[in-house]
Amino acid sequence: MAKRAIKKSGRAASLKGADLLTISALTPATILSLFKTAAKAKKNIKPFRKALDGTTSILLFEKASLRTRITFETGINLMGGTALYMDHSAQRLGERESVKDYGKNLERWVDCIIPRVYSQSVVEELAAAAEIPVINALSDRYHPCQGLADLFTLWERPGGLDGKRLAYIGDGNNVCHSLMHTATLLGVDLTVITPEGHSPAEDVVRDCLAYAKASGSVLAFSHDPAAVEGHHAVYTDVWVSMGQTDTAGKRGEFGGYAVTGELMATAGIGIKGGSLFMHCLPAHRGVEVTDEVIDSPNSIVYDQAENRMHVQNALLLHIFGKAG
Repeated sequence: MAKRAIKKSGRAASLKGADLLTISALTPATILSLFKTAAKAKKNIKPFRKALDGTTSILLFEKASLRTRITFETGINLMGGTALYMDHSAQRLGERESVKDYGKNLERWVDCIIPRVYSQSVVEELAAAAEIPVINALSDRYHPCQGLADLFTLWERPGGLDGKRLAYIGDGNNVCHSLMHTATLLGVDLTVITPEGHSPAEDVVRDCLAYAKASGSVLAFSHDPAAVEGHHAVYTDVWVSMGQTDTAGKRGEFGGYAVTGELMATAGIGIKGGSLFMHCLPAHRGVEVTDEVIDSPNSIVYDQAENRMHVQNALLLHIFGKAG
């Protein structure tokens, strides 16, 4: 009943018993509450060692993973829960039996479903079918856990998010969508720079412009890499996502959008200490980013990777009503 009530209420003020299919379902206050819990658990996990005792969460992965799988499994184990892993790389959800039937079965055995799949529709079908929480661990449309980890990584740094300007350069993909959701809800200025024909989805742009207006932030779009100038952080992602064909043709469309030392110097104009570099990983070194940049002292990519676990731990604590 709790899950149904939250769904009907629209954007969730509380995550207890709720799904997380996309960050746009959350309020800014809920996101900041997650960050505070993540910071608390990151500093000292001991108070939460038995928080998930007696719970079982299942990871349904159609896509390969390092960070998502290890951070969820490790975090669940650290908090006393049980994590099960189902490899669906050879047989996608819905092929052997309907997604609805799969979800209805799982709700009888486990307490939380964590899918990492190709299609957002599969995540939504699971959530509609199952009376247990569903956490979107990645789909073609969104990557909410990554978006939360990204802004948490900036939030925990000295000065927090106040006055920060973030630039995203590359493909207007799932990572970009969730970054847009989180930044605009939290009032962080964001410039999205993509090649022509690779802009983020129109409905995501429309929603995020409304969030930016409400939060007082600026959301801007450009096709010019020079638009990174004067930003506190520069974020990029792979140009060709899993499931797509990595062709020289598509890489050619992104010529000039690689994050190089020169581009970072432009981004850092007027920024004390220079601009930070962000990437959700895995990175294609020498393609969307150079070694010089990803290995620089201003690179915080491994902080982002670590924070995936802390934010996901906080998410699970809130969903299971154990955040304190």
